[in-house]
Amino acid sequence: MNVIMRRALTGAMALSLAAPLAACGSDHQDAGAGKDHIGLLLPESKAARYEKFDRRIISARIASLCLECKVDYHNAEQRVDAQKRQFDALVTKGVKVIILDPVDAEAAKSWVDAAAKKGVKVIAYDRLAEGDVAAYVSYDNEKIGRLQGQGILAALGSQAAASDVVMMNGSPTDPNAPSYKKGAHDVLDGKVHKIVYEKSIPDWSAVQAKKEMSDLIDARGPAGFDAVYSANDGMAGGIAAALKSAGIKNVPLGGQDAELPALQRLVAGTQSFTIYKEVRPEAETAAEIAFRLLRGKNITSLTSATAQSKSKSGIPAQLFKAQIVTRKNMKDTVVRDGVVRTDLLCADGLSAQCKSLGLT
Repeated sequence: MNVIMRRALTGAMALSLAAPLAACGSDHQDAGAGKDHIGLLLPESKAARYEKFDRRIISARIASLCLECKVDYHNAEQRVDAQKRQFDALVTKGVKVIILDPVDAEAAKSWVDAAAKKGVKVIAYDRLAEGDVAAYVSYDNEKIGRLQGQGILAALGSQAAASDVVMMNGSPTDPNAPSYKKGAHDVLDGKVHKIVYEKSIPDWSAVQAKKEMSDLIDARGPAGFDAVYSANDGMAGGIAAALKSAGIKNVPLGGQDAELPALQRLVAGTQSFTIYKEVRPEAETAAEIAFRLLRGKNITSLTSATAQSKSKSGIPAQLFKAQIVTRKNMKDTVVRDGVVRTDLLCADGLSAQCKSLGLT
């Protein structure tokens, strides 16, 4: 092969590899979409995982499976109307496989059903959308709720039976939120003295969670509760800020997602635990299912379970396991797996605490 031909081939391969990643960074609608396009619709960017991990891992895995495939990526920024426009635009464009993490699972039903009638395969990702979805990839969310409940009990220790607990649950529009709540109640009910306050926080808002916690402290006083369950780490950040403002210390607080600020709160001792859901297997499995559906291949080997929504049963599914992360096992979980760099984890005045935990 001469030098000119080699350079041309190398350039073509580089463009092919770059195309899926370039497509995922823009809302621009390319012309001529068809058999090689996969849609990726994520719900928001407040949670760090979506832009930092899910988007990149899915796009990279699809690129490794299919050089000619392109990923049409869009983020709804927590707006249902925006996600509907994005979904409809993909269908109009001719995209036949869409990975959808819905802002509002029930609102998505009419779009999913209409698309299915046109032969579009929708993979519900992380949250189970209503309607005729072709597959579902997520975690066992009731088990996650149970892990959260166990984390609260462990943090309370021998005082659990006499303790009053506050519960800040997830967004009413997220189909996973009731499962987390149910799992947590299954563990906490009868094991703690009482759930003294419970509220579902719209859009998983840290700001709203902080306000709810501040109002509750004003109403009940700083000794009016003994632990706080937070459905995710973002809200836990708002709750931790409210506790700090009120001068309240040593109140067990748990979250979910193993985000960097939460892991730093674990190091600092202002959050008791988080739930680590390894994103890579979830994202890569969704990408492989999308590719197989795009090519008309069987997905049975990738879906070892089934799921049921309000509108459909027997949905082929893959549900992964999660685990509790505390100060004691951070080194052997999120640090070992490269989820967080220790230089970032131990920044912001946490070097002494990190050293005492054996992280540096």
